Amino acid sequence: MSCSFFACASEMDFQHYLEFLLEHYRDLHLPYPFPVSLSFIGSPVLMQQGSILCYDEHEDSVIGALGYILGTGENHYQDTHVVQIQAVCLHESYRGRTVFRKGLQFFTDHLAQQYEVSEIRFFAPADDKLHRLLTKVSEQIATRETDFGPLNEYRAAFSEWQAKVARFSP
Repeated sequence: MSCSFFACASEMDFQHYLEFLLEHYRDLHLPYPFPVSLSFIGSPVLMQQGSILCYDEHEDSVIGALGYILGTGENHYQDTHVVQIQAVCLHESYRGRTVFRKGLQFFTDHLAQQYEVSEIRFFAPADDKLHRLLTKVSEQIATRETDFGPLNEYRAAFSEWQAKVARFSP
């Protein structure tokens, strides 16, 4: 399986990013009403920040997307040393260690080259399978109850994130 990752740069890239995440909306399992979920999915594009696509090189089709923003709402997005992952989705038939590792490495290298990052934050549904995966690169710091189920908050110092990701690389 041959895939490639790249940071979105053109209007067409951003369109593919949004189309893929909306097409696979149910796979995101976001514990919010659709309008709130849409704001998470679209914020990297609307805020003109980061989105990454993964392509299957043989099929020439989008198989994954990741969106992130710089800064946090509580600090009016001035704390740009904090990267918040807003949405991540990989087509089910491509979910596996190889593509996951490649994507994680691409994302980490991309952040290191583009920004002065000190921390990564993200939220995910409270799911044991996800939790085991996510704690390989981060630490769960809280669980919040939402109207749509429990939501875990994860954080990692970027230097620790980089070290953990480096261990995954071949």
